[in-house]
Amino acid sequence: MTFDYLENVPNIAATVCDKEGIILYQNKRAIDRDGDVVGKNLYNCHGEKAGAMIRYMIESGESNTYQIIRHGKHKLLHQTPWYDAEGNVAGLIELAIDLPDEMPVFNRDTI
Repeated sequence: MTFDYLENVPNIAATVCDKEGIILYQNKRAIDRDGDVVGKNLYNCHGEKAGAMIRYMIESGESNTYQIIRHGKHKLLHQTPWYDAEGNVAGLIELAIDLPDEMPVFNRDTI
């Protein structure tokens, strides 16, 4: 699995782990944010509550999306399982997306 297209995206930190929580990939933005943790266990980087959510997503195949504010900046976090060729959950992808201070919302149902 290659992630070359994610490597230099300036406003998205991408991290990928396998189903045991071993970090397989981080793009440049994620390394700048967290340091190089490829090969380390994702569960060691998170508290008990977050670790339980990660295990749940890997076991259930469900995603988790939420917003945070860190250092005065809004971020959208999307965590979702990724699948192997046989359709089995193989791990988890986390995208942390920097959001602008003001962001319009467009209702496409009314256009």
